[in-house]
Amino acid sequence: MPELMMIFIRSLLSFFALLLLTRLMGKKQLSQLTFFDYVVGITIGSIAASMSVDQNIMLANGLVGLAVWGLIPILISVVELKSYFFRMMTDGSPTILIEDGQILEKNLVKEQIPLDKLMSLLRQNNAFKLADVEFAILETNGQLSVMKKSEAEAVTPRILDIPTEKMEDPRLVIFDGEVMESTLDEIGVTKEWLLGEIIKQGAKTYSDVFAAQLESNGNVYIDLYDDQKKVTQPNQKAMLKATLEKTRADLMIYTLDTDNPEAKQMFDQEAQRIEKTLQSLNSYLNG
Repeated sequence: MPELMMIFIRSLLSFFALLLLTRLMGKKQLSQLTFFDYVVGITIGSIAASMSVDQNIMLANGLVGLAVWGLIPILISVVELKSYFFRMMTDGSPTILIEDGQILEKNLVKEQIPLDKLMSLLRQNNAFKLADVEFAILETNGQLSVMKKSEAEAVTPRILDIPTEKMEDPRLVIFDGEVMESTLDEIGVTKEWLLGEIIKQGAKTYSDVFAAQLESNGNVYIDLYDDQKKVTQPNQKAMLKATLEKTRADLMIYTLDTDNPEAKQMFDQEAQRIEKTLQSLNSYLNG
């Protein structure tokens, strides 16, 4: 068999062997890999590359080598789930670099992290001042976890004890000029209502819109194909009308979905009430 054909076949086998091993070893993001994971990955890649081009290596020997180096991390992961002590041996333990606002120089030396590198890691965590940092911990994957001092934290509704509504995932309703009709059915919105919303923001038809996303509060964000054309932001009246129409549509869906006669009657009455509200406010909302 020609040498190039052999390299092609061996490379294909190496590729599919690596693909199988990566599936078996689980889904880890690059930032979650430990030093041991890097060593294993480099070794497996080296074995696969050698097996592809070095015909002095028997194919069976190369596959066995890949299997051993691929199965060892899997076995270690299983043992780590059962034994905290074993996990500490293989992955190590986090190292505190800043404690109570004080830099621990001995731990910096231990982890071979110079001060400028520490500052860089802090900046990546949006901590530009050492005075703002309460704790900084170097995790086993090399990432730095930072806890700021309470006075340096951003003010949030939770800190101010302000109640907030639960946010739901925004839904993509137009993709590449095509209306996602199944999504509209799920959330109880009609194509006519959607068309009205995108027209308010500068589109003429669905095909003018590259992407449109319906937010949980009833707002529609659109991105037009024509990037030179500015999207017109809906005014408060339009947003109020859209919210009322969406609420009425939700109530109508609930009316159809429920088997409880009392609930069905209540949903229907509320939908009719919102319909009357829309009619009475029509001149104001369209003004």
